[in-house]
Amino acid sequence: MIYILRHGQTDLNKEGRLQGRRGMPLNETGVRQAEALKERLQDVTFHQVFSSPQERAVQTAEIATGKQAIVDARLDVFDLGEADLLKRSDVRMAGMVPDPAVYTGVEDVRGFLHRIYDFMHELEAEYGGKQVNLLLSGHRCTTGCIGAYFEGLPEDGNIFRLSSGNGEYKVYEFRSAKK
Repeated sequence: MIYILRHGQTDLNKEGRLQGRRGMPLNETGVRQAEALKERLQDVTFHQVFSSPQERAVQTAEIATGKQAIVDARLDVFDLGEADLLKRSDVRMAGMVPDPAVYTGVEDVRGFLHRIYDFMHELEAEYGGKQVNLLLSGHRCTTGCIGAYFEGLPEDGNIFRLSSGNGEYKVYEFRSAKK
């Protein structure tokens, strides 16, 4: 089984700010959310734990599983460029992302999808068909994109509807997994 979890709350989440690669560690609520995950997942033996390089994602994964996370840059949060840390309500958006015509350094959406899908293809090639439990710790964008890997990309492209809330998770199975 593949457990996809979103990091616990940070102060930037609480403040309604966009949180990309300049984000913060978990706040007290986020630590409590990760500890609650540990309790809910206590009966699951994880064979591998993977995480975004962001501290908040690593913290959540390691608190929830008690295992050291393998950091993979492909699971990193979408690069918000100059819009990083701004109040969500103040950001001019182009669909689901900050408008790259306004903010420099905003990651290309197709490139983002490609790097997440590349990671998932590699993971499926290695673990598909095996009876293993894997945990992937990431962000709203990465958990939504991984959800799209399993469920298909929504027609409107809104992967956020497939993501989890802070400190929440979803469970998937590779199509090639043995029953």
